[in-house]
Amino acid sequence: MNPRNFFTELKRRNVYKIAIGYGVVAWLLLQAASILFPTFEAPPWTMKVFVAVTALGFPIALIIAWAFELTPEGLKRTELTDELPKKSSRNRAWIYVVVIAGAISIGLFLLGRFTAAPKQSASADFPAKSIAVLPFENFSQDKAFAFFADGVQDEILTDLAKIADLKVISRTSVMQYKNASSRNLPEIAQALKVAHVLEGSVQRSANRVRVSAQLIDARNDTHVWADKYDRDLADVFAIQSEIAQKIADQLQAKISPRERSAIEKQPTKDLAAYDLYVRATDAIDAAPTTQNIKENFLEAITLLEQAIARDPAFFNAYCKLAQAHAQLYLFGEDHTRARLVSAEQAINAALRLQPDAGEAHWAQAGLLYSKLDYDGARAEIEIARRSLPNDARVFELSGYIDRRQGRWPESARNLERALEVDPNNVSILWQIALSYESLRDYAKDAAVLDRILALKPNDLDARLARGQLEVAWRADTRPLHEVIESSMQQDPASGKRLAPLRIFLASAERDAGAAERALADLGDDTYGPDAIQFSRAFGEGQLARWKGDAAAAHASFTTARVAQQRIVDAQPDYGPALCVLGLIDAGLGRQEDALREGRRAVELTPLSKDSINGPIIMGFFAVICAWVGEKDLAIEQLTRALQLPGRLNYGGLRLSPSWDPLRGDPRFEAIVASLAPKEVHD
Repeated sequence: MNPRNFFTELKRRNVYKIAIGYGVVAWLLLQAASILFPTFEAPPWTMKVFVAVTALGFPIALIIAWAFELTPEGLKRTELTDELPKKSSRNRAWIYVVVIAGAISIGLFLLGRFTAAPKQSASADFPAKSIAVLPFENFSQDKAFAFFADGVQDEILTDLAKIADLKVISRTSVMQYKNASSRNLPEIAQALKVAHVLEGSVQRSANRVRVSAQLIDARNDTHVWADKYDRDLADVFAIQSEIAQKIADQLQAKISPRERSAIEKQPTKDLAAYDLYVRATDAIDAAPTTQNIKENFLEAITLLEQAIARDPAFFNAYCKLAQAHAQLYLFGEDHTRARLVSAEQAINAALRLQPDAGEAHWAQAGLLYSKLDYDGARAEIEIARRSLPNDARVFELSGYIDRRQGRWPESARNLERALEVDPNNVSILWQIALSYESLRDYAKDAAVLDRILALKPNDLDARLARGQLEVAWRADTRPLHEVIESSMQQDPASGKRLAPLRIFLASAERDAGAAERALADLGDDTYGPDAIQFSRAFGEGQLARWKGDAAAAHASFTTARVAQQRIVDAQPDYGPALCVLGLIDAGLGRQEDALREGRRAVELTPLSKDSINGPIIMGFFAVICAWVGEKDLAIEQLTRALQLPGRLNYGGLRLSPSWDPLRGDPRFEAIVASLAPKEVHD
């Protein structure tokens, strides 16, 4: 056929018109589908099928246009239409159809873009390969399986977090949405700064488990992927790995062979051991926010030891066990060699099982940090970082090491990086607040505490800290007094919990009666800043001292000394314990012992090893010097301590009875005045 005749024939048979009309109508239908399918929560595959069918229809329409023609007598084969009378005028109806359809299509296109814009604006700037794995709902009849549902979610999150090409929000920040009655996923994504959210449910019964999961693109609130797994309970870890890989595929994440191997590795084959492990993890996570940290860690240790007894090859359980032992040692709850040995044994077992695993090297770094071996801890962190790219704990521990070594700017940067993948981690926010407090940057400290209160409006600890800040910043005790009084009115039983702060407040306000009541409520507990911990007997001696009752002070300090000597004997190289003994001896008038113990405490806690407790002990050494009459040495130590970031502040120096021996000394009064905020005028 002559090419010119062929194109003429295409035109005569209206193939061009059909092609243009089909294209416009198809575009119209696709625009409508892109709006309507998400509205009615149609599965993601429906849109793919619709596009495929629409594309397949195009060549079919062209074939029909070539072979058939619509005539007044109906649809006829094109070669027969030559026998029919020719129309004297052209039918231009198809042009109107195309124009109208095009206008509607453009309208739908603009409607879709404008209606989607508000949804996209909140999270459009977040990385496309970012995700938060929300707590899975427990649909099991036995509500005790709630821990199991948490474990399923945690394993999926942990698997995804091992993929360097993804940004995965840490467990701590997503767990606050566990008991939310209703979830607004776009709002959650905005709060966590991610583009995608994964949610799901777990139903466990007898030897079966059903896991459902769905991936949501929070930028336009549409379903990206969903699936349901109904299998034997023994396959639950395989399900978790499959879901993690499906999510990675949906987000088009690159997975290295090493990462894929890590995802496919099962934590244990013993589900009872796994349940014990999940419960222990919950106890460890809750420890920093509880009043009795030691109880939580000891409970976790018991659970983990039971899990390991069931499965001696349970790698993750050994890592958690090492963490619990090391933190008991670090926090001073059990600063003994035996506790260190227990941590070392757990880590060695973990390293024997998986020598290259990041979790084992992170645990090793935590133990070395507890032993003040910061260079060794940094080396272990670098190893852990390679396989834990989304683990906030890596940056968090780096920040703590920086701070202990006095590298405050680097510490702030690492803690901020930890917040990028764990934005709602209140513990990290507390540590950042502590940094600003130590830097005496009270405006920034207040801003961080306000951020904590925005996350947890009714959090008593944050409200109390906000009140303490006003004491340190402006020597104003009224906000703290109001919080304590209102809390005790609402819950009289809170008196014991608030006893340490009540002692602090009563001393600052010189209220002897309030101090006596607070010390009585303290019971056998201790109080004090960080690693420095005082007993009730010490507090009673200090109270009697500033009341001027020398006999009562001597009796109380004598009682306190017996108990403190036992603590020092058990850990003779522990600076904080020796510092407290020095204060007691100063209160007893044992000048030489007090000065020797104070100096030794400073030597045992050098600033290069501990820039937090080091300045605190230096400050208490100044108190020791003041109490034994060495005013020049006291001023020298106080001046030196104030040149460093630390807990010494305007309010404490102005209000605390501990500094009474120095009052009236022009040098001391000048120091206090130099710390006063600009808006404070005496």
